[in-house]
Order: sequence, then structure tokens, then C-alpha cells
Amino acid sequence: MQLSSDDLPMFFDAHHAALAARLKAAVGELERAERVPGEEGARDRAAAAALGRLGLFELVVPVDRPGLDTRAVCLAREMLGYASARADSIFAVQGLGTHAIALAGTEAQRAQLPAFARGERIAAFALTEPEAGSDVAAIATSAAEVPGGDGGFRLDGEKLFISNLGIADHAVVFASTEPGKRGAGLSAFWVPLDAPGVRVEPMTAIAAHPIGRMTLAGVELPAAARIGAAGQGMKLALQTLDAFRVSVGAAAVGMARRALDEAIGFVGRRVQFGKPLAEQPLVQAHLADMAVDVDAARLLVLRAAHRKDTTSDRVTTEVSIAKLGATEAAQRVIDRAVQLFGGRGVMAGAVVEHLYRAIRPLRIYEGTSEIQRTIIGRALTRPA
Repeated sequence: MQLSSDDLPMFFDAHHAALAARLKAAVGELERAERVPGEEGARDRAAAAALGRLGLFELVVPVDRPGLDTRAVCLAREMLGYASARADSIFAVQGLGTHAIALAGTEAQRAQLPAFARGERIAAFALTEPEAGSDVAAIATSAAEVPGGDGGFRLDGEKLFISNLGIADHAVVFASTEPGKRGAGLSAFWVPLDAPGVRVEPMTAIAAHPIGRMTLAGVELPAAARIGAAGQGMKLALQTLDAFRVSVGAAAVGMARRALDEAIGFVGRRVQFGKPLAEQPLVQAHLADMAVDVDAARLLVLRAAHRKDTTSDRVTTEVSIAKLGATEAAQRVIDRAVQLFGGRGVMAGAVVEHLYRAIRPLRIYEGTSEIQRTIIGRALTRPA
């Protein structure tokens, strides 16, 4: 794996070189976690434990610093995309699930973050609902104030496609405190998943990682469970997604790079018509297109990550370009890899078959490709 900060030094600071070397050394341990015998839940727990041992959760759960090192997170997700899509998902959602507290949590809430940074506890990000996906303002889960007492809340509703359910201890849950007010009435809540009235059901996605449905039926929370001010939920949700969106592109780059490496290795071994596939001009052309896509995607991601870390300007458009460009490019690269493997590429258990399933959700998670195109298009046509 060619993960480093040396090939594109203009995007990195000195400490990123040491991180890249540390991440490269972690590939083997994460791949071993993926091979733990037993059911999927055992591999989910093994991946989470490995991330904790390696100290990687500290990159997405800031405890002693004000914000994320976006380039560090992107380096990590590039490695994780290469080694284990399961670990990458768990890693990213640990950050998504704790970021609202890092942004607006009380002192008591922030005191819980070190356990998540060490991997002793796992978080989830409960935003999506059956009728509220890209349209976050359509959230119907309600948080009604409980009369008397300490001014607590009662949550009722359903959350869907929530990653890390099954291994998570807590979730940040977005709910409406002012029904009918759409986005302006959303608030964020820190919900222990063992609270009475919380029900978690596993779901199965095409890419192996913990995911499920959460039902909240009369879940009573103290006032201290709210994160930030009333009505701040939409802002916190969007700030969280904005903080991590560019790193989705980095994970896609890692997956694409793995597919390219696997394809190069295979066509060098596979002999057809009396010579290795690697000597066939059309195969070489496929590899060339794949290499261009991988490099272009990485450049888009690192440009956006560098700007996010080094400027106070809004970089929403650059982030959307990176997320869109990298995930769509990775889909093309992995599809070509499957094609070069032929029948072996569509057999369950093949690395490229696994990547083919793993890349597809990244074009949907944290803002679909269509949402990214909308953001970019609006920016291009906005009056000067």
C-alpha cells in the first residue's frame, strides 16, 4: 500500500508523515480483525476493538483540541478503506456520533468523550428516518417536554439505517421539539441505548458493517441529555456532516487503490491466449484509466481537506466536489477491477467483490451524489 504524505507534500504538515507510517503499519491488524471467525457481530466488535487498540478513534473524537485535523482523518480513512470497509464505517460513525458534543456539549457531556476516544465506548449518529433522508428537516421523531420535574424530555419516533447500532452504547438523536416547524425546531439529544423504551433491531446492508433500526417509545431523558440549545439540532447535524463529508472521499480513494492493486496483481498472474493479461493492450488501457481516476480522486480530496484545515473560508463546494468526484471515480475503478477478474471477480469472498459492495453505499451516505451535484450546481449559478 502506498499510503504516505511524501508524494503530495504540499497538502501536509510534518506530523502527517509519522501518522501515515503508523497507519500503514496498522493494515495487517485490521485485516486480521476482518477474518475473525463467527457471525458478523463478532467481526464488528473485533474491528472496533482493533481501532481502539491502535488509538485511531482519537483522530475523530477530539478531547484536548478544538476541532478535527481533517487531513489526518482523511489519511486514516484512506488506509481503512484499503484494509477494511467495516472498520472504516465504525471509525467514521464514532466521529459522527460524538461530534455534536465536541461542538456544543456541556462540561459533563464532554467528560464522557475520552472513553469514546479510547474505544471503550461506541457511538452512533441517529439522523435518518423512514421519511427523512436527504430532507433532514422532515424529521418526525418528537421530543416533548415532560411537565414538572427537571424539565426533561420524552422521545418518540423511529430512526433507520443507523450505523454502529449493535455495538454502540450511546447515540446522538435528532428530534423535533417544535412539531410543524421543520428544521428550525430540531434539537440533539445524547441517548443511552440501554434506556427504557429504546429498541434496536439489526439490519443487513450489502456492505458488511453494523447497522440497524432504532425505535424510541416514550424514552424519558433528563434536561441534561440535550446537546446545545433548543432548536440547534439542524445546525449541529449539518456541521457534523460538513466536518466528515470530505473524508468519505478519502475512504473511497482507499477502496479504489486496493482495487487497482488487486487488479495489477491478478493480470500479471493470469495467462490467456498464451500470454499474461498484463501484456494485453486493452487491459493496460483499463489499468491506465483506473490509475488516473485514483490519482484525480485523491487530489480532489486532499485539496478540500487542506483548505478545510488551513482557511476560515467556507469550503462547502470544494468538499462536495471531492465527495462526488472521489466516490464516483472509485465506483468506476472497482467496476473495472471486477471486469478484469472476470468470473473470479463476482465470486463471494473475492476482494474486488467485497469492494464492489463496499463502495456503493458511499455514493449515498453523508449526502447522496445528487445532493452534492445540487450543492455544486447552486454554487456555480449563484449571482456574484
